[in-house]
Amino acid sequence: MPYRPDATDKRILKLLQANGRLSAKEIADKIGLTVTPTYERIRKIEQSGIIRSVVALLDREQLDLKTVVYCNVSLQVHALRVLQQFEKAVRKMEEVMECYHITGNFDYLLKVAVPDMNAYQKFLTQKLAALDHIAQVHSNFVMTDVKYTTAYEIA
Repeated sequence: MPYRPDATDKRILKLLQANGRLSAKEIADKIGLTVTPTYERIRKIEQSGIIRSVVALLDREQLDLKTVVYCNVSLQVHALRVLQQFEKAVRKMEEVMECYHITGNFDYLLKVAVPDMNAYQKFLTQKLAALDHIAQVHSNFVMTDVKYTTAYEIA
């Protein structure tokens, strides 16, 4: 049976989503428990797999990744072997931040981060379009980040 976080666990999760560097003591102070039960709750949540990893979120613009592109990709063939080859290749592409197998008019949605239009053109022609069985790629360039979050709403 999957782990079901209670109200206290959900408060812990909200705090950790906002700041993954909080110590068990800091979390305990915020939720009104002592350190030991708070630590045990965090450990239980981690063991359940709800927390996949703790990472640092970087400012892409300061890393000269000013251009974000969402690519809709269609494949010519939908055989399992072709899908697996495409997914394996995409996982190796450093520019691809996210990749989803989707329904609708396209097969995949990719989020790509690159320094500029020239870098995207190079990525598109030398990496993505160079893969076997690519039928179409439609690119949508992000003009403004209106909302960006990594935190899920926890009811």
